[in-house]
Amino acid sequence: MTTDHSDRLSLKSLILVPALITLAITILRLVGELQNWSPTFFSRAAGGAGAIVGIVWLVPIFGAYFAVKLAKAGPRPGPRRVIGYSALAIGFAVLAITATVKATTNQSVHFGVFMVVTVIAGVIAYRGWPALGRVLLAYGLAARLPVVIVMLIAIYANWGTHYDVAPPNMAGMAPLTKWFMIGLLPQMLGWIPFTICVGALFGGLALLAVGGRREVPVAGKPGLA
Repeated sequence: MTTDHSDRLSLKSLILVPALITLAITILRLVGELQNWSPTFFSRAAGGAGAIVGIVWLVPIFGAYFAVKLAKAGPRPGPRRVIGYSALAIGFAVLAITATVKATTNQSVHFGVFMVVTVIAGVIAYRGWPALGRVLLAYGLAARLPVVIVMLIAIYANWGTHYDVAPPNMAGMAPLTKWFMIGLLPQMLGWIPFTICVGALFGGLALLAVGGRREVPVAGKPGLA
């Protein structure tokens, strides 16, 4: 554990309430789909179809929240560094995935490249502000592990929700394999890096808003217990 300002802020205390809010929305989303509530809010389509009720929309909010809390706890890098690294990560991911889709129609290749590219993008964004990256990684795990569990149950129970419906171009497969392909891998290697990239981007924008002069090199102490 670091000393001075770092003892004012712990990882657990920082992500606890956001994680509970996220879990509550995951449960609400599941109930809404099982009860066939409005598809605008609770879409059962594969991937969720951008339904209004979903935890993905929390990433920018909590990314900004975490950044402000860390900035108040102690020194942090400048906002341009944080924004720059996250923008580079997102740009890299978009270009790499777009190039792959144009180069081949092989869905397996698309899937493999997507997983690798998103992880690399997450590492890039993480480097912009490692303290924020650690918080976003922890929050991402807290947010996505319940989804992984829900998806496993939903697939075996065949609920017909977006948690267990595979993309239309995916071949039939055993439940455990299906969960591994549309649940475990995407949640861990896709959505968690997404959380780091987008959360860091909005965290950097939040730093611009709060201002302040407590800027230090990124190699300095991160301000997180």
